[in-house]
Amino acid sequence: MNTILIGHRGASGYRPEHTRAAYELAFALGADAVEPDVVATRDGVLVVRHENEISGTTDVAKRPEFAARRTRKLIDGAMLTGWFTEDFTWAELATLRTRERMPKTRQANSSFDGTQPMLRLRDLFELVNRLAQTGTAPRGIVAEIKHASYFASVGLPLDELFAAEVAEAGWNTERLTVESFELGVLASLRERGIRGKRIFLLEDSGQPHDEIARHGENAPFYADYLSSTGLAELTDRVDGVSVPKSLILTDLGASFLVDAAHAEGLQVYCWTLRPENRFLHPDFRRGTRKADWGDWQGEFGAILATGVDGVFTDHPDLAAYVRDASPLPTALR
Repeated sequence: MNTILIGHRGASGYRPEHTRAAYELAFALGADAVEPDVVATRDGVLVVRHENEISGTTDVAKRPEFAARRTRKLIDGAMLTGWFTEDFTWAELATLRTRERMPKTRQANSSFDGTQPMLRLRDLFELVNRLAQTGTAPRGIVAEIKHASYFASVGLPLDELFAAEVAEAGWNTERLTVESFELGVLASLRERGIRGKRIFLLEDSGQPHDEIARHGENAPFYADYLSSTGLAELTDRVDGVSVPKSLILTDLGASFLVDAAHAEGLQVYCWTLRPENRFLHPDFRRGTRKADWGDWQGEFGAILATGVDGVFTDHPDLAAYVRDASPLPTALR
């Protein structure tokens, strides 16, 4: 198969997500690319965190000097309480240390808590460039632009900041793919000269937040984009779609969605391949403990058999094992 393997926030099944160790390990375990989530600081520095609220993945809540920064905000329709990247300068965030986001599920990852700092997007560009020099294949980045409409509303236009960072790093190449749940920011990045593929992220329910901001209750639903008409209309706007595995595993591996998208010339990515029972489709769970690994080979194989063009995975070695039918590397847990 030619399906590309994307280390989801790095090898986040083995190391705390978005850390240098997670990204380095992802490539060591066979990833073709890694996926950073991109958010901004108060002074316009792009950092890689799953969300702009960082109490779940850093030690900020234990830092008395930042106690007063705890606040409550409405982010894309959800009220969140915590600490937000846009309320800090990069110099302040650089003092924090990362921690495992799911300690009950990935207890071993917690042993790395407090050992690594946050990364800027420019740090990841440098890391991947360095690793590319040691391998025979290009190392790629699939960057997700998070909460673009929200950040624009607080004076931090992620399209502008991202385009400038890409240009400065010399990363305006085919090695870079950009994805977002908002079509607007993908269009803006193309207008700013970003050349890489544009992938539209789709949920299995709900509506894009930039469309809600424009059209209110008349905003299209994600499902509308996955209809035959919706897919046809996307062909001039993006290079592909990325969908949750629940949409791929409807009818246990039926490739109707993949075939329909391919017929329109769109690539299809799928998220997220994980081996733990709590994340597996019920038919592939084994035993009752949520943190135990179930029949991940069965689920991964069903997804890959549909002909998807790319998969996001927390464990690149497991996805590579199923894709390539090669011996499983020594466990690194």
